[in-house]
Amino acid sequence: MAPGPQGRGRRLRERSQLLGTVRDYFFGGGFIEIEPSPVVERPGMELHIDSVEVGDRYLISSPEFQLKRLLVEGYRRIFAICRCFRAGESGHQHSIEFTMLEWYRAGEPLETIMTDCEALLLAVAEAVSGSAMLGVDGRDIDVSEPFERVTVAQLFRDHIGCALRGDETRDQLATALAGAGIDTGTAEHWDDLFYTAFVDRIEPALAARERPVFVIDWPKPLAALARPKPGNPAVVERFELYVGGVELANAFGELTDAAEQRRRFEAERAERAARGKPAYLLDERFLAALEAGMPESAGIALGIDRLAMLAIGAEHIAEVQAFGDGEV
Repeated sequence: MAPGPQGRGRRLRERSQLLGTVRDYFFGGGFIEIEPSPVVERPGMELHIDSVEVGDRYLISSPEFQLKRLLVEGYRRIFAICRCFRAGESGHQHSIEFTMLEWYRAGEPLETIMTDCEALLLAVAEAVSGSAMLGVDGRDIDVSEPFERVTVAQLFRDHIGCALRGDETRDQLATALAGAGIDTGTAEHWDDLFYTAFVDRIEPALAARERPVFVIDWPKPLAALARPKPGNPAVVERFELYVGGVELANAFGELTDAAEQRRRFEAERAERAARGKPAYLLDERFLAALEAGMPESAGIALGIDRLAMLAIGAEHIAEVQAFGDGEV
């Protein structure tokens, strides 16, 4: 868990070095650093993320909506390193309070964000450890470029043995997974079925890889704020970056269609209510910004604490924080 004062000092120096390297990378690329407000009237609208209430407002679970509003105002390259909060998050890689790095590029494709990830992880590894290696569970992961790329559909074919198009009904997906020997237990919904299979078969396979991997082309039911992929509307322009099985980052080719984003938010809100979760009000300021015209953009959220764990070789998130849960 949390290190003692002596160990804490070393790890905090290494974390500080990591943060300096991150900032140097973005300042060198012509980015502007943004300081988002930590308290908002309307939280993010994602099915599996619950926000922390502060009176009649909320602590941010991500600075995404604020940063995208700045894209609408004409900012082209922006990044933020900020504290974020998510209720109920606990575990060796999770904490209610954590540090998020987000960056956005207006007018540039999602592939550019992949290039950023490759360069950034290599720079961090070299700055902290003096090599091209990050550490996971006592083994080294080579982060020299290029990283591997694999589609979600290919992972399902390779490790589950079934086809995944992205437009299946819940029952069709359940039948396919049952035929592949996946025990879906009491999973009721499409997303529950998907993640049951993903955790059971795919995450162990990703953990066994000796190189970082971009998992690309996610199915439409998991679109969130990503735009449909041209030529294949059953999937969206989204990737997750895994390093030694650690989910480090989540990126989108950003949806700019305000009407479609409103439809998704309303569907998420209804689904949250149906599952007994708080049904947050929509962020009308963000939707108004989309209606005003957000440029084609790509963006990503990356967990700084998890990156620090990889760079330092820590086993628990509390080891790379000044004070972990329960210490303050």
